[in-house]
Amino acid sequence: MKVLNYGSLNIDYTYSVPHIIVGGETMASYELHEYCGGKGLNQSIALAKAGLDVWHAGIIGNDGQMLLEACSAAGVHTDFIKQMDVRGGHTVIQVDQNGQNSIILYGGTNCMQTAEFVDEVLAHFGEGDYLLLQNEINMLDYIIDQAYERGMKIILNPSPYNENMGTCDLGKVSLFLVNEIEAAQITGNTEAKDALDALHHAFPNAAFVLTLGSEGAWYYDGKEKVFQDIFKVKAVDTTAAGDTFSGFFIKMLAGGSDIQTALRTAAKASSIAVTREGAAPSIPTMEEVELSLQEE
Repeated sequence: MKVLNYGSLNIDYTYSVPHIIVGGETMASYELHEYCGGKGLNQSIALAKAGLDVWHAGIIGNDGQMLLEACSAAGVHTDFIKQMDVRGGHTVIQVDQNGQNSIILYGGTNCMQTAEFVDEVLAHFGEGDYLLLQNEINMLDYIIDQAYERGMKIILNPSPYNENMGTCDLGKVSLFLVNEIEAAQITGNTEAKDALDALHHAFPNAAFVLTLGSEGAWYYDGKEKVFQDIFKVKAVDTTAAGDTFSGFFIKMLAGGSDIQTALRTAAKASSIAVTREGAAPSIPTMEEVELSLQEE
């Protein structure tokens, strides 16, 4: 079994601010940091730090060498990361004094996938392999269709949830990773349990992980419904919290762990990540997570 994460790679320009800026306001920031990010890259690094053998597929620009180096340093296979001589994807992130963030995303090379490149990548994977996707790249509908034909197990984090999701056959997804906002956008339900029931009704063959920020997380597959509370910490930067949770949950699931243990491990990893600045740099190793769990 191999794991492919086909997703975005961004440079994050992160500004520390007193509060998230509002319309018409001009405000000075305390600091500016450049980090490696993108939901795709973050989740690949989380998967690798959790202990999985993971390949990342995607496209970077002429400013993206640091992204390639970050993947390699974390142990992510970079065979399917293509570089183009144009501006790559990036984000402008505000982080306030409470660690909350606001993000503007520029797709860049993330939105330059082609059917030829998708076919080239997927030719190296097949039945039983895992495919993790997010919604920060183009050609998502084509990738899902082609991976499904190959018998891959498709895991989708539909973030950001937008009109592109309407072109995808989501019935081919095996596991959805959603937060409360995405669940509400998909189902129209703002209550967690109602949203879970609605998700199962819409996609009866899939399982779901619903993360609720400070309210914990739920898993539901139509039979088993499991809750995990958060580990309370002082948040510094929540940018990669969900990506860290996703990576560690998938690692535990792929390793045959029971759902409660998978959720607990993912929640602990996420709680460590939010105490650190940056996206990819904040993600802990499995050794750190296990040690912290032993201290609980």
